[in-house]
Amino acid sequence: MSASDLVRPGSVPGAPRESSKPRNPLSRARIERIADRTVAAFGVVFGLQTIPTAIAQQHVLVQPWGLVMTAVIFGGIVVTVLLAILQRWVKGAMAVLAVLYLVAIVSWPLVVSDPAAFTADKPWIWFLCNVFTAFAAVAYPLWLAVVYTLIAPIAYGVIRALPAGGGVGAELAGLDAVYAIILGGAILAIIAMMRQASSGVDVAQSQALARYATAVRQHATEVERVQVDAIVHDSVLTTLLSAASARSPEQKELAATMAADAIGHLHAAEASTPEDQSLVGLDRLTERLVTAANAFSSPFVIEVQDVEVHSLPVNVAEAVYSASVQAMVNSMQHAGGPEVPRSISIRGGSPAATVHIVVRDEGRGFSADEVPAERLGLRVSIRDRLAKVGGRARIESEPGNGTTVVILWPSSDREQEVVE
Repeated sequence: MSASDLVRPGSVPGAPRESSKPRNPLSRARIERIADRTVAAFGVVFGLQTIPTAIAQQHVLVQPWGLVMTAVIFGGIVVTVLLAILQRWVKGAMAVLAVLYLVAIVSWPLVVSDPAAFTADKPWIWFLCNVFTAFAAVAYPLWLAVVYTLIAPIAYGVIRALPAGGGVGAELAGLDAVYAIILGGAILAIIAMMRQASSGVDVAQSQALARYATAVRQHATEVERVQVDAIVHDSVLTTLLSAASARSPEQKELAATMAADAIGHLHAAEASTPEDQSLVGLDRLTERLVTAANAFSSPFVIEVQDVEVHSLPVNVAEAVYSASVQAMVNSMQHAGGPEVPRSISIRGGSPAATVHIVVRDEGRGFSADEVPAERLGLRVSIRDRLAKVGGRARIESEPGNGTTVVILWPSSDREQEVVE
């Protein structure tokens, strides 16, 4: 049955609107992905322009080595584009291809059978020089990328001045090399500046999150201090003053009563601690979760089992409720629209724990490695919150295969797991 069958729709504070979408802040990881894909696309564009020239020059190259060299270089560019789309081993592929291109330049005299053909036409490897200096800028550390940006064009200039490269002389060969160095240096400078800027943003975000966490702790301490101060002022201090001024038996009896009340207030102030002994029924928690699930624009299919005879501390109930609602909010915000099937299962007294809640959707899923550090929903609102009351959250997700959040209390294993 759906949530709409149980409770009339209402509204849940903090529930996301349909139009709300998470923002992806600038970060070093995001810049790296952009650089990988942009440079790979840059390689495809220049590769497609160079293919006709490479094919036309095959008859003046020693075969089959000319074809092998051409296939390796252009095939490598295609593989790099595919890896950039998949975001797997991109930098490794670019690093290897940059080396292979340098080997191709150095070995060019060995594969040329008719040097006179290059007197007027440039060797086809010239047109890809800046593609591979860009690959080096993405794949190598800055100092090594600088070295490659100098060495590859200079090596081409030397080959171009030799008879196998057309023997055009040092002046024209030098101009070609300088041109390649300038363009490659510009690409390298752009990538380096973007990386530096994004690293600065990452540092600023980390510092902001650290300051925020400190502020939250200080705020919690201040709230507790104010609460204790109020109790001390309104109950304890008043009781001490009354006891000090008590003279008659009636006054002394009143002071004793006030002292008992003050002790009761002090015990009540401990209600929010992990040692809280106040209990609430799991059925009451279930009613709150059903109401929350019913309030979302996309209904949750609800399964309830064995919740009538189980109880849990008040602070634990609040933590489990907040973590479960956060899991449903995350599903609404990231899994997709109302067409995505969603469910919540609430069980009491399972073999694993007293409380066993499963929030599941069949939406787009996610990869845990790609969750930005500044997103606090999984870490703070779910896992940390449960860990503080002795519970555990297990999060299973994979891109395209939905997400499952399992909430357990109590937990014999305090470690939270994130399984991709």
